[in-house]
Amino acid sequence: MLSSTPLPAPSADDWQAIWDDYFAAQGLAVLNWDEHATSLRQRLQLLHQHRPQEWPDVSDEALIQTRTDWLLPFCSQARHQRDLKNIAVSQALLSLLSWEQQQQLEQLLPTHWQVASGSRIRLDYSTEPPVLAVKLQEMFGYEGQPALLNGRVPLLIHLLSPAGRPLQVTADLPHFWRHTYADVRKDMRGRYPRHPWPEDPLSAEATRLTKRALQRQGK
Repeated sequence: MLSSTPLPAPSADDWQAIWDDYFAAQGLAVLNWDEHATSLRQRLQLLHQHRPQEWPDVSDEALIQTRTDWLLPFCSQARHQRDLKNIAVSQALLSLLSWEQQQQLEQLLPTHWQVASGSRIRLDYSTEPPVLAVKLQEMFGYEGQPALLNGRVPLLIHLLSPAGRPLQVTADLPHFWRHTYADVRKDMRGRYPRHPWPEDPLSAEATRLTKRALQRQGK
C-alpha cells in the first residue's frame, strides 16, 4: 500500500530565500508603488543625483542588489504573491536612511511648499526640476525664486489661472513679475474679472479669494 508523508511547511528562513529569488527574477514592479512610495523614491533619486556620497542609490538595479537590507525584512509575513501588495514600500525605502537623514529629507526636499497665500501645495517630483503648480494670485508679493536643496535646485513654477489652467511656466519668478506679468494681466483680467489682477503684483497681497470675498473681509 502506498503512503504519503506531508512535506514540512517552509520555515521563515525558507520564505526569505523564496522571496529573495523571486525579486531577483521578477524585479520590483510587483510591489505596491503608491503615490507616497513613488514620490519618496523620486526625492531620494534627486538627492542621490546631487549628493551621491551621502544618499543611497534607489535605481532599480541598486534596489535589487540591496534587497536583503531594505525589502526582505518587510516580507516576513508574506506567504503569497498577493501579500506583497500589502508591504509598505515607503517605510521599506526609509529603512535605507539613518534617523538623521530622515529628518534632513523633509528639510531638503519637502513634500509640500507653503506659498505666499499660506496654502501648502504638493510638489511634483516626477519631472526635473520638480514642479510647483500654484494659482498666480497665491504668489502675489513673493519676490524670490522657490528652490530646493538649500537653493541649489530652483522649482519649475506652473502659474495657474483661477480655473487651474496653466498661464505661464517659469524657473525665474522675479523675471516673470517684471517682464511677463503685464501681458498675462492684460489677457486674463477680462476673462477672470472676479479675481484680482493688480498692476503691481509685488505690492499686492497673495490670496485664494475673489475680489468680492476680499471685500467681505475688509481687504
